[in-house]
Amino acid sequence: MAFGRLGVWYSTDKLNGGQLADLVRAVEGNGYSAFWYPESRGYESMSLAAYLLSKSDRLTIGSSIANIYARDSFTARRATISLNDWHGGRFILGVGVSHIPMVEGVRGHRYDKPIPAMRAYLEGLARDGGNDLPVVVAALGPKMLALSAEMSRGAVPYNVTPEHTARAAAILGPNRILAVEQKVTIETDPIKARELGRKELARYMVLPNYRNNWLRIGFSEADLANGGSDRFIDAMCLWGDAETVKKGLRAHFAAGATHVCLQPVHADGDFAARDRMLAALADT
Repeated sequence: MAFGRLGVWYSTDKLNGGQLADLVRAVEGNGYSAFWYPESRGYESMSLAAYLLSKSDRLTIGSSIANIYARDSFTARRATISLNDWHGGRFILGVGVSHIPMVEGVRGHRYDKPIPAMRAYLEGLARDGGNDLPVVVAALGPKMLALSAEMSRGAVPYNVTPEHTARAAAILGPNRILAVEQKVTIETDPIKARELGRKELARYMVLPNYRNNWLRIGFSEADLANGGSDRFIDAMCLWGDAETVKKGLRAHFAAGATHVCLQPVHADGDFAARDRMLAALADT
């Protein structure tokens, strides 16, 4: 499976079927090579992938991520094979260990140690000749990145900086996918831009997996307090005019990313702003 350098990440739970179809058409129409979506409290990942694939012609559709506690590895393997058979090899399975509230609180499972749990799941995906599956792993820390390099096609880090991208590229080594998510908003007013960024990041800032990684890559507890310092918000959500945002996206490529999936951040329901950003940033 080959896909280009630029894709789009977007939270799909907030959209109905018609809005999802409009979004993938906008992504594809602007020339992006891939569309990535999460699995949280709404749509089930594999059925959503089938719908998105049916509404697009050329896009690679990637789960970012499918929760390993939502389905066993056999089911995920069979779903990945089926989707690629039916839709011209355009689905890539991104898997992740998710977070304790989503696993124990929402799904009622026990949240196991991340590295052993992911290793066992990847072993299950590879069982019975399935080691050629297009699989990538949500990896932040060095151990999970190393596991991604060992047992998958690469990594899909989320909420990271170019500094993290450089570290990840060094651990993954050559011939591995490094598909990095980056939030963006084309807004030149710093107050408005940071308000959008803080609102978007609020749900992530209470999750230990992200907080631990932010501390590991150079942010302080003070940066993560009270909604996030300006320095932290500016790194997590690039803002400014289109050229300024493009420069920030290119920094990930310079650091070793093979693919960057931008996430347009906008006021609730302002899909016109989202689509303007998609058009403005497509030539990054």
